[in-house]
Parts: sequence; C-alpha cells; structure tokens
Amino acid sequence: MNTQITTQLPIPSHFHPEKVSEVWRVPYQQRAAEAQTWAKEHNIKPASTDKTRVCLLLIDVQNTFCIPNFELFVSGKSGSGAVDDNQRLCEFIYRNLGVITTIVPTMDTHTAMQIFHPIFWVNAKREHPTPAASSITPADIEKGIWKVNPAVAFSLGYDYEFLEKHAYHYVKQLTENGKYPLTVWFYHSMLGGIGHALVSSVEEAIFFHCITRDSQTQFEIKGDNPLTENYSVLRPEVLEGVDKKPIAQKNTRLIKQLLEYDAVIIGGQAKSHCVAWTIDDLLTEIQQIDATLARKIYLLEDCTSPVVVHGVVDYTEQADAAFERFAAAGMHVVKSTEVISFF
Repeated sequence: MNTQITTQLPIPSHFHPEKVSEVWRVPYQQRAAEAQTWAKEHNIKPASTDKTRVCLLLIDVQNTFCIPNFELFVSGKSGSGAVDDNQRLCEFIYRNLGVITTIVPTMDTHTAMQIFHPIFWVNAKREHPTPAASSITPADIEKGIWKVNPAVAFSLGYDYEFLEKHAYHYVKQLTENGKYPLTVWFYHSMLGGIGHALVSSVEEAIFFHCITRDSQTQFEIKGDNPLTENYSVLRPEVLEGVDKKPIAQKNTRLIKQLLEYDAVIIGGQAKSHCVAWTIDDLLTEIQQIDATLARKIYLLEDCTSPVVVHGVVDYTEQADAAFERFAAAGMHVVKSTEVISFF
C-alpha cells in the first residue's frame, strides 16, 4: 500500500477559528444540507468506497478538557494548548474529508462518586482531599491520612469493608504496574453536564464529515466505572479487584477494529494522560500480534497537549518521552499540516 493524504480540500466558510474556544449549538440541518452540497462540489465519495481505510481516533475532545475555565482545561506549556490543538484538528478534518473513513471520538464519562473524585475520600476531620493537588498512595491509606468515605459505600451499594480493601489494593496496583499515582481530580466530564459534550467546533466538523462521507460517527464511552480510572479507551487502569474478580474489561472490540484499518490517526487530550495511555495500550496489543503493525499508527503531535497546572504539576517531559518511545516502536509522529504517506 502506498497512499497519500493530500490536503487539497478548502476549509468550509462556516468554520470560524475564533469560536473554537466557545460553547455553542451546532445547526445540524443547515450543516447537513451544506455537507451534501460540499460532497457534490468536490466530488467526495462515500466512505464505503475507500480502498485505503483510515480511522481518525479523537481522544476526549470535550469541553471539560478543551474550553478555558472549564474543569480540567489542558493548557499545555503555552496556556492555550487545547484550543490551539482543536483549531488545527478541525482544519485537518475539513482538509482531509475525502480520505478519513471513520471518526471515532472517545467520551470520558463520569459521575460524582468515583475513586478519583474528592467525595470518595475523607480524612479524620471528614474533609475531602484537594483536587489536582492530592494523590492517594498506599502509605496514605496505611497511615490513615485518607480513607474511603462510608457514605459513598452506602450510596453505591458496596460493603464498606470491601470498598476499603478495594481502594488499598487499587492504589498498590497502580504503583506496582508503573502507573501514575491515584490523582484526585476536580469533578469533570460529568454525565449530563455541559463539560461532557464535545467541543462545539469539533462536533461540527465531525458531523460535517458524517454527512459528507455517509459515515456514521462511532462514539466510544469510557470512564464510567466508579472503582477504577480509565485514562485509556482500550482498558481501565486496573483490571482486577482485590477479590480477583474483573473490575472492568479491555475494549477488545475496539482494539480489533482499529487494527483492521489501513491507518489510524490519533489526536486529542491530554497528551500526557488519556492520549498517551491509549496509544500505550494499543502498542502493547500490537507488539503481542505483529510489531510491524505500529507503522499503521500516526500521531498528530500538534493536536494534543500535556497536563500542566502551573506551580503544581507539569507532565510535559513524561508526554514527550512517551511519544519518543512510540516513534521508536515504529509509529509516525506527524503534524496536521503535513502530507501523510501510508505504506
């Protein structure tokens, strides 16, 4: 296979870069009519006719991570990381409408009572940990600094003693598996809330692609299990509980599907967390099957930013190191403005 993505399509006039940082309603019917006209004007064929099948996997391009002043805005080093990323991402989608077969957006999906949210934990004074500034370690639990909130166990329908044992097992597993410590995050990606929704400009581009190419957008939900984190769309952070029973399952359906495409292009947020962990899990699967499959994967490095909370945490080095490792394994690190060749 020797195919090129050529960025020859123009950007539709409805796209306004200055609105990428805003939340607004997509006018679906109007965009659908325009998309059908666009397909005819530019001779864009249905995705079903693609000889080279290309998947665009978009990780958590949601308001909660991508809109300034929302819960976990990914600012990156620049301070406007996710906004700039999404402007480039929208332009990439529009320019390459004719060759992107399927768009798969992942949707980080949470409720309040989950293991990484403040309400899950209390100290001796019944206070909750400070989000973004607190990590829960095995030593914290051993010393009694943090314990599971008994009211959460009742509300979720778990035996309190079991939930205490699970929590301790969980943070130990994170350490033993080389994962990030359990970070207590601000409440974010709340199911039913505006933060959970896709960024409006990106949603509009995805919808325009769907209608232009007769290609159903494939949404992938992740992160709704209260007992585990789920940075990666392909698997939870910890698979097995203290009772040796599964907490949640790997997304084997999606793994198989991704590896059947001729190329998979990946962007989204955040480079240091959900993007890196998803790629890492995909690479693990690839190396168990055929290491040369890594050459199918293209990482849009200018459409993703690391978590940086100035004065608190900066995951830039970890994110860059992960991308260097992915490139060394055979994946392609590219920019959204490049002409991409598939081999």
